[in-house]
Amino acid sequence: MVNQVDPRLSRSAAMASARLGTTAAEYDAGLRSHMLSVYNYMMSGVLLTGVVALGMAYTGAVNALFNPMTGSPSILGWIVMLAPLGFVFALGFRFQKMSESAVQACFWAFAAIMGASMSTIFLRYTGTSIATTFFATAAAFAGLSLYGYTTKRDLSRLGTFLVMGLIGILVAMVANIFMQSGTLSLVISILGVLIFAGLTAADTQKIKETYDYVAGTDMQGKAAIMGALTLYLDFINLFQFLLSFLGSRE
Repeated sequence: MVNQVDPRLSRSAAMASARLGTTAAEYDAGLRSHMLSVYNYMMSGVLLTGVVALGMAYTGAVNALFNPMTGSPSILGWIVMLAPLGFVFALGFRFQKMSESAVQACFWAFAAIMGASMSTIFLRYTGTSIATTFFATAAAFAGLSLYGYTTKRDLSRLGTFLVMGLIGILVAMVANIFMQSGTLSLVISILGVLIFAGLTAADTQKIKETYDYVAGTDMQGKAAIMGALTLYLDFINLFQFLLSFLGSRE
């Protein structure tokens, strides 16, 4: 088959198309299939997290993790809260050596344990405000991710800047544990929304560009799962920061 490279493709995309021996139309179809796989994993992970969180809240299992009166975590609660970090580090540093099925299993386990750790939101906020914030987050995420996928603007520098801002947010959150400042908490929530809104667009573009390097390789399946994990974290954090100042408390 003669490779007909579309001049509108980026240089890296054109090189990937040539490497695969595909036409521009076939390359575009492959890219759409890859991104669809990313979004399917991501949305399924969010759904699993929601089901686990809701199930634990309505069965009372959340009380084994968090004190219903104070919201303070028990020893088991601390384990559940910190466990997601272990999965993130495992996937971040070992995914290249892991099989695709192992990466997939870690992703599902991560989404489930996140659901357990997030079940406490049902102790602090009304169900209506949680649902409203979730749908608002979903709408915002869809628009931001679409922008990241379609824009011709290079968002890599923005992504780097936002990661630096995220580090600042984490430092401020730790400091506020001791300060207990309502004003600082509000500022953190607003900045958190802005940071993860920007990261959603930047990460979507990065995942799209990553396809040029993994297309047709053994890494493509694992890259789709890692891309889904990135967008999952953007969605979950965007939702939590929105809920912190939009949600109605119980």
